[in-house]
Amino acid sequence: MADFEERRGLLGDENECPAAGGQGAGGASRPMAAICDPSHLLHRVVVLVFMCFLGFGSYFCYDNPAALQTQVIQDLNLNTASFMQLYAWYSWPNVVLCFLGGFLIDRVFGIRLGTIIFSLFVCIGQVIFAAGAWSNHFWLMEVGRFVFGIGGESLAVAQNTYAVNWFKGKELNLVFGLQLSMARLGSTVNMNIMGWVYSKVAVAVGSPGYTTLGISLMIAAGTCVFSLLCALVLAFLDKRAERILHKEQGKTGEVIKLTDVKDFSLALWLIFIICVFYYVAIFPFIGQGQVFFIEKFNFSPAQARAVNSIVYIISAPASPILGFIVDKTGRNVGWVFAAVIATLGAHMMLAFTFWNPWIAMSLLGVSYSLLACALWPMVAFVVPEHQLGTAYGFMQSIQNLGLAVIAIIVGVIVDVRGYLVLEVFFCACICIALMAVVGLYFVDYLKGGGLNQSAAARAKLQKETSTNAETKMQPSMVAHGEHARLAPMSAFGLRNRYLSRLGAQLPDHCSTHLSSLAHRSVLK
Repeated sequence: MADFEERRGLLGDENECPAAGGQGAGGASRPMAAICDPSHLLHRVVVLVFMCFLGFGSYFCYDNPAALQTQVIQDLNLNTASFMQLYAWYSWPNVVLCFLGGFLIDRVFGIRLGTIIFSLFVCIGQVIFAAGAWSNHFWLMEVGRFVFGIGGESLAVAQNTYAVNWFKGKELNLVFGLQLSMARLGSTVNMNIMGWVYSKVAVAVGSPGYTTLGISLMIAAGTCVFSLLCALVLAFLDKRAERILHKEQGKTGEVIKLTDVKDFSLALWLIFIICVFYYVAIFPFIGQGQVFFIEKFNFSPAQARAVNSIVYIISAPASPILGFIVDKTGRNVGWVFAAVIATLGAHMMLAFTFWNPWIAMSLLGVSYSLLACALWPMVAFVVPEHQLGTAYGFMQSIQNLGLAVIAIIVGVIVDVRGYLVLEVFFCACICIALMAVVGLYFVDYLKGGGLNQSAAARAKLQKETSTNAETKMQPSMVAHGEHARLAPMSAFGLRNRYLSRLGAQLPDHCSTHLSSLAHRSVLK
């Protein structure tokens, strides 16, 4: 009864959804139906559904060029270098926007309006991209990919900000896992369905060509419109929850100070090098992989698209599982080393053997998922908490810079030297990442081995650090009119102040900007 009275006092006269049991005597308000109550799990599950589909259109359309590589090149009479520009133009705006996306959400638009605006950029960019193909104007397609990129990465930040605003603690890990799976689902569906869509449109139009290509891409834009509708529904539900529960809008918590870059440690720069040289051997490869599998292994276009999508298919279920294993075992550097070695082996198989490529691509999918789970959390272990926003923003920025530059280089290599040289180039990039991992191990070893500690050792260090910090805290006295005792630092403050720099993992609900930023690139 006390809970009911408390809920009545909190909800006031809100009666927007059907009340459970209707009105009682004297018009007294009944409790809300569970699906309409923002504090109830069932309502938050509904919110989660819209939250997951918020980025579906972005992930679906990101790899539209890869799914239709042969059609784009043939219908528009392009070479591979021009084709790869479509990926470069997506990455260019995010070299800067990685620093500004969180700021715009926190200080300018707010999470609700910001999400709608970024969803609009994604929709408009995809429509321009499709219109460029429809009218056979490649420059217009490049403009579309640029506009699409403006919204794509920032929308991922908004999606994660919604997550940390609606879900806390252990729930948040599951939510991020579901969002990651939905991202992979969007990429996988795109890889395997867009070729079929193109063939059906070609039958309806009468022949293949740039008109058929444009119509197919315009159909794909429907997924972006769907995601925009999800953004509008989320804005309504979040506004309603704010009014009913008297809570504030979610914020990314990003604190970006470019002057912090000069204080970055050698270990952090090595992590940046691993990030750049590893991912440039993944995304550009998938971007042009369809023709590679057709030419080397004599696959049909449908078979090539299927094997090219296996990385995304595997990472959907594997990422949460591998993330759980890394959390339980620790040893992040060791896991990163294993992932890089496995990726190098996969590229060498693709380059120098004619083994069934499903083997190499499956290995690539597992290693890609493992590296994402082990590498990105390490940033929080080597920088103070107040520099996390800058560190993750800088890491994402140089990753996009690397992807843009390497996409151009990849196209030139394929046109001039062929796919064998391209695979050797990817192997060289992975070798640079491998040398950085070895360097990171020794740098970390000389500083005490915090990055490669076991989970048990980290838990012990966390406990000892918290105990020592609380023991050393002494209440202070200040004179201001009369003496007043200062309250000791809270457990929240102690955790954030000490543990982030000592290698102990912070809970997601105690570091919202870590949650938003660390998962942003992993979800790509």
